[in-house]
Amino acid sequence: MQSSAAWRALTRWDLVLTSWPWRSLAYLVTGVLVGEVVLVVFLLGLFTGTVLAAVLIGVPLLLVLVLGGIPVAALERRRLRIIDPDPAPTPHRAAESSGVVAWLRLRLREQATWRELGYLVLMVTVLWPIELLAVTFGLGMPATMVLTPALRSQTGDVRVLRFWLVDNDLSAMAALAIGSLWLLLALYPLTLLALAHGALARAMLSPKEIDAGRRLAEITRSRTRLVAAFESERRRIERDLHDGAQQRLVALTMTLGMARLTEGEETAELVARAHGQAKLALAEIRDLIRGIHPQILTDRGLPAAVADVADRSPIPVDVSVTLPRLPEAVESVAYFVVSEALANVARHSGAAHARVEGRLDGGLLVVEVVDDGRGGADPARGSGLAGLADRVSVVDGRLMLSSPAGGPTLLRVEIPCVPTDPST
Repeated sequence: MQSSAAWRALTRWDLVLTSWPWRSLAYLVTGVLVGEVVLVVFLLGLFTGTVLAAVLIGVPLLLVLVLGGIPVAALERRRLRIIDPDPAPTPHRAAESSGVVAWLRLRLREQATWRELGYLVLMVTVLWPIELLAVTFGLGMPATMVLTPALRSQTGDVRVLRFWLVDNDLSAMAALAIGSLWLLLALYPLTLLALAHGALARAMLSPKEIDAGRRLAEITRSRTRLVAAFESERRRIERDLHDGAQQRLVALTMTLGMARLTEGEETAELVARAHGQAKLALAEIRDLIRGIHPQILTDRGLPAAVADVADRSPIPVDVSVTLPRLPEAVESVAYFVVSEALANVARHSGAAHARVEGRLDGGLLVVEVVDDGRGGADPARGSGLAGLADRVSVVDGRLMLSSPAGGPTLLRVEIPCVPTDPST
């Protein structure tokens, strides 16, 4: 959690020179505004639902109130970034089937929904009143005193805090000095309160154990799919060797054996036939090796390998990949993503044109494959895209797909990496 630096900053005498107190003030002020709206809506919904529950109309309202913690929590996770830049992912799982009923059933069974409802109740009953008092006494009152000289120059005598009548310049400057000191001293407890609220919000709305459990479950599923994919690939290679190169080599052996038993022109014909069979076997072995790991990727890197894939594509492909040498695992994953994506474009999209772009963006390798086809690609309808996502997850990357009906389709892959070429 990056706000741990703010906890350490609380012990510094120059806290005001850091950004933490001002971010904390922004967090508290926006919290007061959000809390006020949530309080009004919550009390109104609770009162209306309770009154109308006798005639059953209020039951749906009470159900909506129970689920009201979900949007509030989503807003709080976004607001948390004011003081804690670390991502706060949602603890909710995606519904496996579509429809309102399936969504409601899933949400009502999740602990996260009830935890968020508890946070909502805590927010309107405890957190909002405390933060309102803190902002009023720690920011509003000293700010009023700091503005006393300006107010007196505009309106004449000013009554500060309802009991101090400021009727001369000396009193106005004293109010300014006291207000400034008050504000500076108040920054410490205000920052402490904001950080405590942020820590509570993260613990309740984006607990680490839920995210870790979800990642573990996804890794387990991903590894299961990878094992199945590797086994399928092994059987494909075995089948290709048996039905292709092996049969070519058997025919070549038989032809050479027949050539040993003949003489003259017939021998030359058999040798020529054997030569052709050897070339076919070599071509099939090269294609098989290319499918496992292309030699051009090892020798010349990802740009050349992607260009080679694009040249062999049945549809025109523009390539814009300018990259240094990258770690072998990263290059291999990126290559097979492009290869599979272009194969899918050729087989399923009906596209007339495609484009491949690759670049380094900070510490990320970004690869995008775009086509002008019919769109509608869905990972749930086949194992190809899911397999690509599994490949990418192995190197801690992520795969994103945008494929609306009618196109275009954009496949984007982001993989953390560091160039291996020292010249870059």
